[in-house]
Amino acid sequence: MARSALDEMSATGAFVRTPSTFRSFISRDPYSSQSPAEAGRYHLYVSYACPWASRCIAYLKIKGLDKAISYRLISCKPIWGRTKDTDEHMGWIFPVSNDEEPDTLNGAKSIRELYEIAISQFRFVPFDQPSKRLGVYRCGFAKKQEPYDEAVTKLYEALDKCEESLTLQRYMCGDSLTEADVRLFVTLISFDEVYAVHFKCNKKLLRGYPNIFNYTKDIFQIPGVSSTVNMEHIKRHYYGSHPGINPYGIIPQGPNIDYSAPHDRDRFSK
Repeated sequence: MARSALDEMSATGAFVRTPSTFRSFISRDPYSSQSPAEAGRYHLYVSYACPWASRCIAYLKIKGLDKAISYRLISCKPIWGRTKDTDEHMGWIFPVSNDEEPDTLNGAKSIRELYEIAISQFRFVPFDQPSKRLGVYRCGFAKKQEPYDEAVTKLYEALDKCEESLTLQRYMCGDSLTEADVRLFVTLISFDEVYAVHFKCNKKLLRGYPNIFNYTKDIFQIPGVSSTVNMEHIKRHYYGSHPGINPYGIIPQGPNIDYSAPHDRDRFSK
């Protein structure tokens, strides 16, 4: 068993995340859906420190689903811990104090336990290729120079393309907010605060891209989105959970960017 997800390395020293096999869809079709759309049926487990989890909260806020359906928000602790006493695996764990939102729904001590509960209930779907995204993790978790150089080159090529696209339009796919924007936002919001330092993505800061930086502030200021960003959790997790990168767990004090400051993206709606 891998000690943590960070052990998913190729022979060349590149970080290669195993594709998720937990896939299911909520549908209004009462006959064909394994997961029917039903109020009060679903509960959301998240970590405010995880960009994939925080984007789920953003979808709830943007779509108004936090008001339309019942859900329970159960948050993990920001810093990884041992998920079981029987091995050395490190991952997301739940608080044990009632003041810190323990898992009162399933009584799980970790996200690992939830997956183990769900294994017999889920249909596994194989994926030949991992999903593509801005590769900050491939930069930060690389263990050799060559895969790091390759990852950081691809990362900044992607950022340059984003900057160019946002010169012509307010959002990534045009004039309307789409899933592409939410997926991109959760990486951008942590870029200068974490990835530039912790993952060695310092070739150019987000603030060096005028369009991307204002775009990030624009999305942050969409009603409900700012409440999904907990920068304290984000910084405590990254700087405190990866001893191979930051052995002393020291958390930098800055740069403390104000994403509620004015932006210029509304010029596209005039």
